[in-house]
Amino acid sequence: MIACAAVAALPVNAYAQWQPSRNVEIIAPAAAGSALDAVARLVQKVLQDKKLLTATTIVVDKAGGGNAVGFNYLNSRPVDGHAILVTPFTIITNKITGANPINYQDITPLAMLADEHIAFVVNMNSPMKTGKDLLERLKRDPASVSMALASALGNANHIAVSLAGKTVGADPKKFRIAVFNSSGESITAVLGGHVELAITTTGLVGPHVQAGRVRALAVASEKRLAGQLAQVPTWREQGADVVFSSWRALIGPKGMTAEQIAYWEGLMAKVAAQEEWQRDLDQNALTPAYMNAEATRKLMTQQAETLRTILADLGLAK
Repeated sequence: MIACAAVAALPVNAYAQWQPSRNVEIIAPAAAGSALDAVARLVQKVLQDKKLLTATTIVVDKAGGGNAVGFNYLNSRPVDGHAILVTPFTIITNKITGANPINYQDITPLAMLADEHIAFVVNMNSPMKTGKDLLERLKRDPASVSMALASALGNANHIAVSLAGKTVGADPKKFRIAVFNSSGESITAVLGGHVELAITTTGLVGPHVQAGRVRALAVASEKRLAGQLAQVPTWREQGADVVFSSWRALIGPKGMTAEQIAYWEGLMAKVAAQEEWQRDLDQNALTPAYMNAEATRKLMTQQAETLRTILADLGLAK
């Protein structure tokens, strides 16, 4: 299991003098309507509502290349503390898979924000009613289910469905997968009947489940989630030992100063302490998981080797 439930101690802000002096870009390395875009906008909302930041902010969506376009854009910005990015762990996996040379060593970790689990959803007209139905299909023929995920092979969604398939002996290298620029696009593909299954982080799934547009077959969490997905069974409840999640971290371009790092990790600690933030995360099926900059960097370093092993098994490590 890869998760980031541990919460590090709040930082001592020894560099309180520096703060943004002009507009701040909060970059989402995916399309508008994506899970990453949603988290970026949650950050912006709490900063504005609670007046935690005097500078103005704008959310900038940079989709493409399995988040690589966004990472490249971040590192093209001035290293002055006015550009930050919400990243999943593709900042680690992209280099392993060869999707992009930029990885966690080429950016500045600022804070861990939240943890997000993986959901498996189908159209309400699908003959698959449970996670067991999906596994039975994959066991008979790994290529029999058309799948959609965002935004790169080798990401959390891909790993989660691969782990599920392997519980019944299905070869994940034979899965038929279409890659989209955002989770919203993959869900739209299921709604339109273009693919049978979307594997997506849970943030965008709840409203569609509540409206009866999609059926969630399973979530890859240790226990059932709260909120709109409370009725969705875990994989473990259905006999498959699959627990996997994706984190959301805040990063900046490489070379940020100690003062800038201390400011942003301290500000995110304030955000994490807000009831509004915790409520918004819960409503979006996200788990609070604040860590300071150093703890975030250590987590990324530790997970790099673990993820390399998993991706090598999928035939994706370069």
